[in-house]
Amino acid sequence: MAGVTPDSPFPIDIRVRKRSRLMEIEFSDGARFELPFEFLRVNSPSAEVRGHGEGQEVLQTGKRRVEVTAVEPVGSYAIKLVFSDGHSSGLYSWDELYRLGSRHDELWAGYLQKLEAAGASRDVDNTPLRTSSKCSRHR
Repeated sequence: MAGVTPDSPFPIDIRVRKRSRLMEIEFSDGARFELPFEFLRVNSPSAEVRGHGEGQEVLQTGKRRVEVTAVEPVGSYAIKLVFSDGHSSGLYSWDELYRLGSRHDELWAGYLQKLEAAGASRDVDNTPLRTSSKCSRHR
């Protein structure tokens, strides 16, 4: 069971720690990461969070207390995380989980800076609601 790219590390152990709101991951190369649920949620690889290109990211707010309610395997290359706020569209490949773990401090600091710049909060969800793109005649 390899990562997405040949010879890349893959998880040999994944544990969900609900009390501490952490996902512990140990990789085949010996790397170990503790990834907070909030961190995983705000860095979801989904289009809903990252958009479809540069500059289309949606700042995630109010996720401090989010829980992981389910972890579902996706083939032999990824997992799908289901969060307590209903988000479940991101597939976390082994390579993506490794990237998140190895860049945790940098990514977290960047997220906190974006929150501050936007005057947003980890406690209050002010993410814009999605609206239908259909006109009122075709709903």
